[in-house]
Amino acid sequence: MTAPDTPQPLDPLLPLARVMDLTGLGRTTIYRLIKEGSFPAPFKPGGAASRWSEAEIRDWREGLAASRSSGQSAA
Repeated sequence: MTAPDTPQPLDPLLPLARVMDLTGLGRTTIYRLIKEGSFPAPFKPGGAASRWSEAEIRDWREGLAASRSSGQSAA
């Protein structure tokens, strides 16, 4: 168990190019999946920049792997 005052590791926010690398998806597909509600939505830390939680992207990928092994479609 972690003490309450122990700093937690930061969850990096990733730019679209890195999200594309991690997922193998293109820009259009990523935004379509976001609109459908089946992909993590980006954060808008300022201006027009969009950034995604690395943890959420990794969780999404794990969900795809789990659904594949159970024979269900996640996307």
